[in-house]
Amino acid sequence: MIPILSTLAPDFEKKFARIVDSRREADSDVAAQVADILRTVKLRGDAALAEYTQRFDGYALADDADWEIPRAACEAAYAALAPELREALELAAARIRAYHEAQLPQNRDYTDAAGVRLGAIWRPVDAAGLYVPGGRAAYPSSLLMNAIPARVAGVERLVVVTPTPRGQTNPLVLAAAHIAQVDEIWRVGGAQAVGALAYGTQRIKPVDVITGPGNAWVAEAKRQLYGVVGIDMVAGPSEIIVIADGKNDPDWIAADLLSQAEHDPTSQSILITDDAGFARQVEDCIDLQLSQLATGKTARASWEAHGVIIVVNDLAAEAPALANRLAAEHVELAVDNPDALMHAIRHAGSIFLGRMTPEAVGDYVAGPNHVLPTGRRARFSSGLSVLDFMKRTSFLGLDQASFAAIGPAAATLAHAEGLPAHAKSVELRIR
Repeated sequence: MIPILSTLAPDFEKKFARIVDSRREADSDVAAQVADILRTVKLRGDAALAEYTQRFDGYALADDADWEIPRAACEAAYAALAPELREALELAAARIRAYHEAQLPQNRDYTDAAGVRLGAIWRPVDAAGLYVPGGRAAYPSSLLMNAIPARVAGVERLVVVTPTPRGQTNPLVLAAAHIAQVDEIWRVGGAQAVGALAYGTQRIKPVDVITGPGNAWVAEAKRQLYGVVGIDMVAGPSEIIVIADGKNDPDWIAADLLSQAEHDPTSQSILITDDAGFARQVEDCIDLQLSQLATGKTARASWEAHGVIIVVNDLAAEAPALANRLAAEHVELAVDNPDALMHAIRHAGSIFLGRMTPEAVGDYVAGPNHVLPTGRRARFSSGLSVLDFMKRTSFLGLDQASFAAIGPAAATLAHAEGLPAHAKSVELRIR
């Protein structure tokens, strides 16, 4: 049994601070290995990709047919799906598309009181690269969550890279690629695939933005390449906080906690409750469910190493402050009045309201994006949206009258900053 922390205990703050400060991400060895891989891919292109793919995936990229998965294969995978699975993917795609269409920003073009024309135009990037894992698990839902916002944004070229260990492809991922109308799918993965998307190779043209989840090497590659390309975020292990009172079914809450623990041994699941007896019931349910889960080995490693149960005296008064310090990827509010708690929680990737809203629904069919900040980064960043695939260009226009109204102030500031050419550029027009 893992220890249960109480906010009434004198050493609670010390123990909780240790949880907040803990990092379950890549170490310096990973960073050095990734830097070497990226340098090699930049120098040697396809030859480096072929060598890494043979070494890590046991797959030989011998000729063109080995490198790229054709669209026809994606269409065939879609056609071969069982009807209920096809319908589930289509429902997910439709809801994701509708949610992200509502995110599209509006262009602005107006004239202010001084007569200056101002505004901004939003445009999509030309090409986006989407990383789709193929190791521990392959997720068609992640492909939809990354590709559909890019399409909604208006991106013309969507490129997927995904490892295919020993040449094996996941038909669900291919079917999702068909639904999302992906343009290219390359059989490469790992940091080397991220490098290929950023730098380009003889076969793979470079992209402008790279998004999608991956292991520590993939996340580190994206971090190192930020600036060469745009990225969605540096994603770490999955996280969930469940804030629940004693009125819940402990089996439900146990399953919610394990839904993230089963992702990876470094995932973290945290329960915050005001009922110590309920906390013990949840822990008992977790033990029972772990013995029955096909992913039990992974989930148990996560729960035993990183699981946390916190008992508070007053859920409404204490839980939001704890959640804000943890700034978790997912926060479930399994209480009677979730709105009150939601408005007090400032830092969370996504919030799930009420007893009938498990995080797992959000992973698939709800609509909001499931690509969310981890590692306490919800303090300053947001989940994936159409804006990650777009950029804003501002514009302004002055005529003689509006220039006379604001130009002299610009010249004054230019002189104050010691930039005489700036000042002259303005003053010549004033005269």
